[in-house]
Amino acid sequence: MRGHFWVMFLLFGIISVDAQNDSLVFTNNNIMVGELKSLNKGVITIETDYSDSDFKIDWEKVREIYSTSNYLFTLTDGRRLNGRVNTVAVPRWEIYRINGDTVEVERDEIVYFRSYKKDFWSRLNASVDADYSFTKANNFNQIGARANIGYTAPRWWLKAGYSILRSNQDDVETVRRQDGNLTYRKFMPKDWYYGFVIYFLSNTEQLLTLRSNVRAGIGKYIIHTNSSYLGIEAGVSGVNENFENRPENLNSLEAYLGSELNLFDIGDWSLLTRIFAYPSLTENGRWRVDYSLDTKYDLPLDFYVKGGFTLNYDNQAIEGAADLDYVVQTGIGWEFN
Repeated sequence: MRGHFWVMFLLFGIISVDAQNDSLVFTNNNIMVGELKSLNKGVITIETDYSDSDFKIDWEKVREIYSTSNYLFTLTDGRRLNGRVNTVAVPRWEIYRINGDTVEVERDEIVYFRSYKKDFWSRLNASVDADYSFTKANNFNQIGARANIGYTAPRWWLKAGYSILRSNQDDVETVRRQDGNLTYRKFMPKDWYYGFVIYFLSNTEQLLTLRSNVRAGIGKYIIHTNSSYLGIEAGVSGVNENFENRPENLNSLEAYLGSELNLFDIGDWSLLTRIFAYPSLTENGRWRVDYSLDTKYDLPLDFYVKGGFTLNYDNQAIEGAADLDYVVQTGIGWEFN
């Protein structure tokens, strides 16, 4: 029995040492040893034995890195590599790819990496947030919630999101709004990508029972660094709409042009904004615009405070409906991975 105990002790000891064999050397010459987990939005995350919570450190403070595990890397030129990374001679680093090749890089060329494991949970990320507001005047109250989930593979990712909002006040009809999306994106060389999006929106302010559209397009990251990224995208979209005062569904075909900007080198704040314009190809003179802006402040234990603004515009709204609708939401949330 005692022999079995020592075998188990040594086995778990070996596993623990192996998991804590990564190390960072900072610009002030301090060293931290642990398990490197990810680099995202200019912040590197490392888990250590001597802390209950992960350390999050600005990437610009890291001078050298030594890893024993494999990671999925994204570089500023759009390349996506699988392997481990070590500093050879500052500022020269080398990524040792799984296929046996070696790629020489500098620190600021690496804009993202994540522990590359084959299990499902290590590739999953999710977040959920909720908000509530109440005003005594007119007995106004508003409740909302948003949820997102994503899965990242070496060459593609899949994301889904859902948002709901409901507001009530005296002598005013209840306002209800909900939207959701499922997005697939496949990455190509030199920061190009193509993707497909299934999106739906229901909005009483615009008398919209349901608008569903499927769009396909191609895009490129114009800026892709440790502090920000800017992408543009274009394609076509098929739309099916059902309005409260119109018995038949309306089908149409649109082109679309969009842009996305993400800023995250602003301390614990981050900002994401998107705008998409949809000129109709089948309805003369009609065009729509969808715009969103989200800002987030990170709190301990993976909690955050978030504020968001969403706008929908339709220059040929049906009779009795508003051509412009917007929503402002603030709330608190939690994210996983």
